Amino acid sequence: MIKEMKSYEKIEQYDTEITESLADNYRTIIDNLGEDVTREGLEKTPERVAKAMQYLTHGYGLDPLEILKSALFTEDHQQMIVVKDIEVYSMCEHHMLPFFGKAHVAYIPNGKIVGLSKIPRIVDAYARRMQVQERLTDQIKNCIQEALNPLGVAVVIEAQHMCMQMRGIQKQNSVTTTSSFTGAFEKDKTRKEFISLVANKLS
Repeated sequence: MIKEMKSYEKIEQYDTEITESLADNYRTIIDNLGEDVTREGLEKTPERVAKAMQYLTHGYGLDPLEILKSALFTEDHQQMIVVKDIEVYSMCEHHMLPFFGKAHVAYIPNGKIVGLSKIPRIVDAYARRMQVQERLTDQIKNCIQEALNPLGVAVVIEAQHMCMQMRGIQKQNSVTTTSSFTGAFEKDKTRKEFISLVANKLS
């Protein structure tokens, strides 16, 4: 016999004081844009946006270095480890519009490896902040280099920016690619191997 499912209850935790302060500001913004913030469709919008913005920038409350250090393991493996197609969602600090795409991260261990799930976690920890793609790429690389001291780190991010697609130049199909390398990945042969692994779909 199938048991009746209990009603779904979504549990969210947000700082009440910050939420109220942000919501007040968004009421003013909506009003200044010429809308009636008291109408039914907008009545709860300021609070919703306040909570959404806290979620979209929750990376400020995370320590990426500690995330990596929490799952380090001693291992003799010295071949390239690649985690590719990591989804990236971030917020352009210039226009507060989203940019999104994929990150490809690799490192060559030097006595230590890290739990694979931690790499996407640090990508999120840095991405969920006010960002520029160039800085985001470097931050991920530097964090892995500091935590693991590997023989090399490679990070490539491909992203679409709403500030280029929805406004301004309005180029709908443009993709921005940034890269950052250390150690062994500064050598042409190793870098080409990484790019080849990222580009190829393994069957």
